[in-house]
Amino acid sequence: MGKLLIYLRHYKKETVLAPLFKMLEACFELFVPLVMAAIIDRGIGGGDIGLSLCMGGLLVALGVIGLACSVTAQYFAAKAAVGFAAEMKRALFAHLQSLSYTEIDTLGTSAMITRMTSDANQVQNGVNMVLRLFLRSPFIVFGAMVMAFTIDVKAALIFTVTIPLLSVVVFGIMMLTMPLYRKVQNGLDSVLQSTRENLTGARVIRAFRKEEEEIAAFEEKNAALAHMQLFVGKLSALTNPVTYIIVNAATMILLYTGAVRVDEGTITQGEVVALVNYMSQILVELVKLANLIITITKALACANRIQGVFEIPSGMDWAQEAGRRAKSGPQDAKPLAVEFDHVCLTYAGAGAEALTDIDFRVGRGETVGIIGGTGSGKTSLVNLIPRFYDATSGCVRIDGRDVREYGREELRKKVRTVPQKAVLFRGTIRENLSWGKAGATDGELWRALDIAQAREFVEQKPGKLDFGITQAGRNLSGGQSQRLTIARALVGEPEILILDDSASALDYATDAALRRALHDMTGGMTVFIVSQRASSIRYADRIVVLDDGRAADIGTHEELLSRCGVYQEIYYSQYPRTEGGAVE
Repeated sequence: MGKLLIYLRHYKKETVLAPLFKMLEACFELFVPLVMAAIIDRGIGGGDIGLSLCMGGLLVALGVIGLACSVTAQYFAAKAAVGFAAEMKRALFAHLQSLSYTEIDTLGTSAMITRMTSDANQVQNGVNMVLRLFLRSPFIVFGAMVMAFTIDVKAALIFTVTIPLLSVVVFGIMMLTMPLYRKVQNGLDSVLQSTRENLTGARVIRAFRKEEEEIAAFEEKNAALAHMQLFVGKLSALTNPVTYIIVNAATMILLYTGAVRVDEGTITQGEVVALVNYMSQILVELVKLANLIITITKALACANRIQGVFEIPSGMDWAQEAGRRAKSGPQDAKPLAVEFDHVCLTYAGAGAEALTDIDFRVGRGETVGIIGGTGSGKTSLVNLIPRFYDATSGCVRIDGRDVREYGREELRKKVRTVPQKAVLFRGTIRENLSWGKAGATDGELWRALDIAQAREFVEQKPGKLDFGITQAGRNLSGGQSQRLTIARALVGEPEILILDDSASALDYATDAALRRALHDMTGGMTVFIVSQRASSIRYADRIVVLDDGRAADIGTHEELLSRCGVYQEIYYSQYPRTEGGAVE
């Protein structure tokens, strides 16, 4: 939690003023029992109505001033807490964006969402409550004890026993519940993960009639979370009754001792009432303090989880000055666009390599097809080019330079990837395409749509480029979404374009038209096409055939069809041979 307090740096004034006004409120509150004692002893006991009215007016003034101080303190505390949470979330989101795919895969989506929402809100509440009550409650507890000693030392000795006993109860329960709240948050992660998986995979679950199994699994996780929450809730709930028992017992002893002292003439009746009021104040404040500690316990557990994310370093170090170094030499001096130099890749926690000894070179302007069976490593291979993952051994080069020498922005401008799943964001078509190039003109957008074979359906939409897309492109078909994602990548005019099975929803005619348009583009763009369709990569300059993470063969369609068994198996499964051996 301490490391997160850096996000309060812009709210130093608020973090000082909020406790200060709460302390002022507490000071006014501590004077109330003394005023009450004066009213009882001198006003009512002495028959002085004027004094009673005067003291009554003072009580009202103390209440009004205390209320003003409380509202002011709440304002500053809320401002500091909300501002702190906003800055922390902003920094956390930026940190998550800086992580590589490896760390994101390890963390998990549900855990990251929980840190950004539930955990951050708990920490915000904790900061708010600390600024309001952390100094006020202890101040009133010890202030009431001091004020009690000014009234009568012997009666006040009861406070010296009661307060430590209450402290033991409160802090003991806190020590027991703190690790349990951490487990509760982990259980919440599990429930959120199950919920997200069921929502995203609803169609698959229904297709295989796994609803009952998924419901049972969710109920099991939910029941475990509920049981854990009930257990820690019962422990926390012990705080109030135990503190009430101790304080009420102390009040009974105080009344008996006070009665004896009044009978002896040592103290007055008003002073006994003042002592009881101070004991009541201690009770109220300790209950507040107990609730505050529960809130702080939750906040600390959540803060540690958030801090744990901040402490995860990115597995990738991006060069800062790589862009300047790249411009120092002539571009034509390096004819090769992409080089894979004996590259191997092992995912974090995996027991075996995903890619093994991949070694080939691609010239500028070439079209390279990547094909292979499911799980052969096609996506893993192309993910190394934009450096979504780093090779565990070997080297990937672009224009003769290791991809690790490029700055993030420089590499992203050179390489654009269209992933397997079409991802569109809520907004207009224009806004989605402009992700490829900020400030792109309408002419550039329509040119990209032409190449992606998307102009026809975009022109039919109301508003055309200003047609609104819903979240994840749910108001578009699969083929339309894929063509828009391809157009988005083309707007930036990259040097290297990666189509990672991104035309799977297109019909054969549209797919062929897209490939022709990409081939006719000027500027020498290098294209990598990952596909399960042999027709999509048939006319590529070279085809890389992957089999279980290894390059089974590399060559043209005709070469591979004559010598590569893996390619033959894939091709003939899609285009059966006739009886004479020719392809139908």
